[in-house]
Amino acid sequence: MELFKNANFDFLGKKWPFIIASLLLTAAGVVSLIVKGGPKYGIDFAGGVNMYVKFAQTPPVEKLRSALSQKIPGEISVVEIPGTQEVIIGVEQKQEKDLDSARRLVVETLAANFGQTGGKLDLHNTGAGELAARLRDPLQRASVGLSDQQLADLAKAIMNFRDGGPNFGILSSLDQLSAVPGVTPAILNVIKQEVALSPFAIRSVEIVGPKIGAELRNQAILATLYALAGMLVYIAFRFETIYGVAAVIAVFHDTIITIGLFSIFNKEISLTVVAALLTLVGYSMNDTIVVFDRIRENLKLMRREKFPNLVNLSINQTLSRTVLTSGLTFLSAFALWLFGGQVLNGFAFALVVGIIVGTYSSIFIASPILIFWKDWTERRSRRTSGDSGSAVAEKRAAGREPMKAVK
Repeated sequence: MELFKNANFDFLGKKWPFIIASLLLTAAGVVSLIVKGGPKYGIDFAGGVNMYVKFAQTPPVEKLRSALSQKIPGEISVVEIPGTQEVIIGVEQKQEKDLDSARRLVVETLAANFGQTGGKLDLHNTGAGELAARLRDPLQRASVGLSDQQLADLAKAIMNFRDGGPNFGILSSLDQLSAVPGVTPAILNVIKQEVALSPFAIRSVEIVGPKIGAELRNQAILATLYALAGMLVYIAFRFETIYGVAAVIAVFHDTIITIGLFSIFNKEISLTVVAALLTLVGYSMNDTIVVFDRIRENLKLMRREKFPNLVNLSINQTLSRTVLTSGLTFLSAFALWLFGGQVLNGFAFALVVGIIVGTYSSIFIASPILIFWKDWTERRSRRTSGDSGSAVAEKRAAGREPMKAVK
């Protein structure tokens, strides 16, 4: 499908506004990174505790954030997952020894503010072993004869019912347990006496130590650098070294601007963001290679055409492909950024920014580098030829260069 037939836009004639904009964005991002002491890393890289908590009703995000801030020092984030009644509580900790205490403080704060159970066992935040131990004596007093194995199997069945199906960790009423095989009315009555339901359930806990976070951060940087180095070698082999250098500079440009905007808007760099950045490295490089490939083809077909005109023609010839691929990808990423929620916000933001910057860098950054290099090599060649001609003329004038005999 060709959107632009015989397109003849003067892209390179308008390169300077884009180059200046890139320089300004790069400078602003670098200044922001220097002022803030580097990127704002998420718990994946900085170290800390991530806790996924599901609520029976709409999560009280502000109340939760306020309660945690009063009990736990350091940076705390509470992110709501749309449509799930679930939040992600993040607590950043710089010291390994503080990780377990931070997890314990989050659990205690949740229990104190939202989980008043009157001394009963909280079914939403307990395990099968604790449930069996709590029910053993009351069941014996109620004359419900269960062996230890039967009690263990019953507790496990209750936990599976709680976590499976539509409940997904949260029960609306203890009466729902009557659907569990083995739960008789007598057993259910004992459960109601000994067990209560808090309005929240801790679904999972992720703990990342500072050392592990630093290793992940270094590995992410190395992965990006290795990807760039591999692409430089590939393009230098397929085209020429200057083509590889131009493509890698354009990708560095895209990555630096994207990370700079993350710093300016105070967004976290997490593992998902790194995944987005690596995706953009490949995406931007592929877009640049398409333009370079067309330039190489046209160099064989139009040997007498001036190089800037040939590059501009090549960009116009690939314009339809650029608009279709970049445009459709951008619409998908933009929709994800608008409607994907806080969990995917960083990933989608990196894609949106990277697609925009990566598309114009192939046209207004990588291609002008080729032209600048071509002009510089031609000027240098002319200057070298001129210097050699002048030296020969001077020698002849001084009588040091013998004249050829005339027959």
